[in-house]
Amino acid sequence: MAKSRKLFLTDYALTPLERIPACGILCERDRIIGTGGATAFSLLEEGLEIHDFTDCYAVPGFIDSHIHGISTFDSSNPDPAEETLAKMSLALVRHGVTTFCPTMVSRPANEMVRVASLLAEMIDRGVEGADIAGIHVEGPFLNMEKRGSQDAEAIQETIDLGFAREIMEAGKGKIRIMTFAPELKNADKLVELMLEHHVIPSMGHSLATEEQTYRCIDAGAHRCTYIFNGMPQLYHRDSSLTSVALCDDRVAIEMISDGLHIHPRFVDLTTRCKPQDKIIGISNGVASLEAYAATENKDVVTTSDGIITGSTMTLENSWKHLISYAGMKPSLAASCFTVNPAANLGLTNRGELLPGRRADIAFFDLKTNQVRATVVRGEVIYRKS
Repeated sequence: MAKSRKLFLTDYALTPLERIPACGILCERDRIIGTGGATAFSLLEEGLEIHDFTDCYAVPGFIDSHIHGISTFDSSNPDPAEETLAKMSLALVRHGVTTFCPTMVSRPANEMVRVASLLAEMIDRGVEGADIAGIHVEGPFLNMEKRGSQDAEAIQETIDLGFAREIMEAGKGKIRIMTFAPELKNADKLVELMLEHHVIPSMGHSLATEEQTYRCIDAGAHRCTYIFNGMPQLYHRDSSLTSVALCDDRVAIEMISDGLHIHPRFVDLTTRCKPQDKIIGISNGVASLEAYAATENKDVVTTSDGIITGSTMTLENSWKHLISYAGMKPSLAASCFTVNPAANLGLTNRGELLPGRRADIAFFDLKTNQVRATVVRGEVIYRKS
C-alpha cells in the first residue's frame, strides 16, 4: 500500500462536540477516514505512517474568519514581493489555525479595488500553511460615527452599488464576507447584490435601529461583525442592531473573547443569549507594526488616542478565555472556533474530526495547553520542537 495513510494517536480528541479518549485519527491523503479508540486501529498496516501525540489532545484546526494580520504581515497592505498571505498562512499554523479569511479595511476607492485584486492573486498562487477560505472586506459602507480606527476619508455613507460590484469583481470570486452598516440607504439592495455574488453580508460598524436591522436580516444578512464593538450600547428602553443580533436566532455573531474588546461578563451574556452554533470566535488580529500605543496590555493594539485597532491574541488563547469567562465546556467552546465558522462560511468539509472531513487538526500539549503540532490537509505543517 502506498504511504498515503497516516494514523495520529493522542490522549483524547474533541471532535469538537464529542470527547474521544485514547483516540486514533486515521487519515488518507487529505481526508479523515476514521476516528475512535486507538485500539480499534491496526499499527501493523503496511506503509502506515504513525504520529504519536499521546501526551497531547486534539481538536479540529481553528478557523479565523476575521483577521487583519499577524506579526508584521498586514492583509490591508499586501506586498507581492513579501508574499504577505503566504507568510500569514505559515505564522497562523503555529497557533493551531488551519483556515482563515484575510480581512481588509476601508481604503480610498481605487486602493480598495487594488488591494482586493492583489489579495485574490495571492490566493490563486496558493499557500503552504493555513488555508484561505476567502477575503473579508470590512467596509467601506459603514457609519462614520462607528468607524472605530478606520480612515474617516475612506468611509462611504452613501452606498454605491456599482462600486460594491467593482470591489467584488476585483476580488475574482474570492471575497467571502463584507461588513456593512444596515442603516445606510439601499443597504437591503447591497445585501441582495452580495448574495448574488456569493458574499456573506455581515452587519457592523453601525448605529442601526431595530427596524433598519430587520430590513437587512429579512433581505438575507444573517451575520454580525464582532458583537458589541462598533455598534450601539445595550439600552433597556430601546432596541438596536446589538439587541436584535443577540436575540434573533437567524443571526450568527462574531465575538472577540480576549476580555478587552468586551468585558468578560458580556462574553458570558452573549453565550447565554445565542444558540451555541451561532457564536463565531474571531481574533480581529492585526499586524503589530508599531509599539503598543496607549496601553500597557500586550494583547491589544490601539491608536494614539486609545481606540482599539485590534488584538494580538490568537485563537488558541481566545478559546481558553471563552472557557473561563463563560464557564463553557471545552468542547462547546471549541465549536465556536471550528465547526461554527465552518458552517457559516459554507465549509462543509472541515471543522470536525469526523470521517469524510478534511484532515485539519491541532494538537495541544496536555501540560502546557500550547500548540504542539498542526496538521493541514493531512500533512504536519508545524511541529514544536
